[in-house]
Amino acid sequence: MADAPFGLLAELTHRCPLRCGYCSNPVGLVGRGDELDTARWQAVFDEARALGVLQVHLSGGEPLARRDLPELVAHASGLGCYVNLVTSGLGLTADRLADLVARGLDHVQLSVQDAREDNADLIAGARAFGHKLRAAAAVRDAGLPLTVNVVLHRLNLDHVDGIVALAERMGADRLELANTQYYGWALRNRAALLPTRAQLARAAEVVAAAQARSAMEIVYVIADHHEAHPKPCMHGWGARQLTVAPNGDVLPCPAAGVIEGLGVENVRDRPLADIWHSSPAFTAFRGFDWMREPCRSCARRELDFGGCRCQAFQLTGDAAATDPVCTLSPHRGVVDLILAGAPAEARPDLVKPRTVVR
Repeated sequence: MADAPFGLLAELTHRCPLRCGYCSNPVGLVGRGDELDTARWQAVFDEARALGVLQVHLSGGEPLARRDLPELVAHASGLGCYVNLVTSGLGLTADRLADLVARGLDHVQLSVQDAREDNADLIAGARAFGHKLRAAAAVRDAGLPLTVNVVLHRLNLDHVDGIVALAERMGADRLELANTQYYGWALRNRAALLPTRAQLARAAEVVAAAQARSAMEIVYVIADHHEAHPKPCMHGWGARQLTVAPNGDVLPCPAAGVIEGLGVENVRDRPLADIWHSSPAFTAFRGFDWMREPCRSCARRELDFGGCRCQAFQLTGDAAATDPVCTLSPHRGVVDLILAGAPAEARPDLVKPRTVVR
């Protein structure tokens, strides 16, 4: 039997005021009418806590689009969970934050698109930069810990030094610099988002220097298309985390819905504990028995767990294949062709998702 999960990512809604071209949400978004209602989400939290979950991350889309967010925060907190709000900051006023804090909110994770207002708003597809500054100030004034999350790509990677400085001015305790993962809308926009090796080399130097001097914790997630080995995926499939989508689908990782025939189940139909322990979606790639060569005998299998199953499926059509990012993969040529086809200077326009709040 699998160990208990540590964290639940509760994707409350796909509605969002931003239209970020790197969004990893599925291209086929869940509509408002298909979202779990308040009582069902509260039941999910009950089941998750009974399963062993200690952290509940309220995400989306934009979770502030849910009018019942205060009730959901209070319920998760009342169960003894650490409650984190993952937000764009749009709509997070001081008064609204004060109410959420009073109901048990423990932490805020704020997305930022760039340190330069014009480019940040361009990437976000909305005039959002000023809202984010005010949201960060509200979090700081409320005394909550703040994580700033920035998805890195060709359009902002040259501004990493400014992004670090901005996070410091915001009073962030933690800065997550995560190179784009190509799922959902990000996959559609891969040609526009793929950075160059030169960009990544410069950014790595800037980040290393900032990590050495800054009191703020800085986490850097590599751009694995350019690496010799894939990055670890979720500490192993179905090992520590689970995701519940807005419609109640339960996933081993946020992108797992891209894998056809995975056997995804829904909290409306089966208890969460049963899904975690025995559903096809969670048992398919748990552990090491599913691995083929070269992963099965590789010394790195307990470091990277064979890489990303979703990426393997998208690039090869086979979720059990060695992640093509790995230089040992027989499919590494697929990634090399993608990198070779990326524009050196000019870039195509981003295709913007339709995720406006309604």
